[in-house]
Parts: sequence; C-alpha cells; structure tokens
Amino acid sequence: MGGARGRVKVENGLKRVRTYLGGVPIADSTRVKMVWEKPYYPTYYFPPEDVQMEYLVATGETKRSPSRGTASVHTVKTARAEAPDAAFVWSEAKIDEIGGYVSFAWDAMDRWFEEEEEVYVHARDPYTRIDVLQSSRHIEVVVNGVKVADSHQPRLLFETGLPVRYYLPKTDVRLDLLTPSETRTSCPYKGTAEYWSVTAGGETFEDIVWGYTTPLAESIEVAGYVSFYNEKVDIYVDGELEERPRTVFG
Repeated sequence: MGGARGRVKVENGLKRVRTYLGGVPIADSTRVKMVWEKPYYPTYYFPPEDVQMEYLVATGETKRSPSRGTASVHTVKTARAEAPDAAFVWSEAKIDEIGGYVSFAWDAMDRWFEEEEEVYVHARDPYTRIDVLQSSRHIEVVVNGVKVADSHQPRLLFETGLPVRYYLPKTDVRLDLLTPSETRTSCPYKGTAEYWSVTAGGETFEDIVWGYTTPLAESIEVAGYVSFYNEKVDIYVDGELEERPRTVFG
C-alpha cells in the first residue's frame, strides 16, 4: 500500500535497508516506509522495532514539518562514533503510516545498504530509470565556436527527468583542449564523476565535461566515456543544432 498526504508521498519499501555508524548496524529493516520529503527521491523511515534504540540519545530538541508533523531529535552514539542530531523519532506525526517511525540524516551515517549493495548520496527513487543505448548518431560538440568533439559512436544515457546525455569515446574528443578539474560529484545511479574544463576561443569553461571511470553496474556502459552539459555547449545531432535544455545544471 502507498499513499500521499498533502504533498508528501508515502509507500512501503520492498528492499532490506540498513544503516551503520562506527561499524554498528543502527537500523536494519525489510519494513521501511519510503517518504518523499523532497520530490526527487525518498527518505527511508524505519519502524522502531528495527532500530537499535539504545544508540539514540534524545537531545531535547524537536524537528517540525508542516506536512509530516513533529519529531524528537536524537544523537546517534556508538563506542566508536557519534552523529549529533542525526536521528528523528516521529512521535507526533501528521501521517498515520509514519507514526513512531525513525528517520536518519543520510550524510551523518557512515554506510547505507539496500540488500547487499552499498548506496551513496541518497536513497534511490524506484521511479527513476537509467538506460544506456549504443547509437550511430553523428554528435558534434562546439564550445565557443570551436569543435571539441565529433563522434559517430556515442552512447546515449536516458535518465528519468533529465535531458538525454551523449557520452562520447575520448578518442573522438579534442583532449588537448581539456584540463582535469578537482571537482567530483556522486550519483546513486551512476557513481562518482570526474570533471574537465575546456579552453576554446581564448576562454576557459569550467567543469562542462564529466565522465565515470568506474560507474555503478546499471551505468557501466559509459565507463571511460565523457559527456558535455547540453545546457552549456552547442550540440549538433545528425547535423542539427539542439536547443539547449533548461535544467538545474544550466
């Protein structure tokens, strides 16, 4: 069963979910609730029977949400680690399904697992899908009037809610125009990306190219390839200039 209360969607989770701190499993459940505190991905709420409550120390503070109610704030403390204000017990919930449940600040915990696979950044949204397809489309990338990439063998990555991303083999990219960046970002569906800046036409454009050296399994086919932000460069597909999409990355 699942449901929505106001703008908050709640569904029963189907996976075994665990979270650790200081090497200790703080919560371990096959009965989690998925609560969309944000529209892009869910937060896991654990029934208190599946939480090692002895590691939760009440701070006396509360967390209030207009849609979810009031939770008492706890510090998670083990013999080896402490995460201040990291656990929330929803003792005065406005949503019946989560009454008494416990949620955690994702980044405050050491490790998260869905079944036996570690998960990074945030819980995966079951409504987000990744598809990587080999293609023979002709992709040209132009930055500041300079052609930086030209490929007939792209791999197209389709991700729910985002524009198609064209991943190109590095041999089809002007690597002499790329400078490695220290920027790294992580995605629960693709892994950790490294970035490059492009110098073209006498200007440098920071972090407009990225790639995954060791992506997660569902995105493994883009390993070693690179992609350019459609929002920031001119991309020609089979000779036609694409309109730049408007996204949070623009």
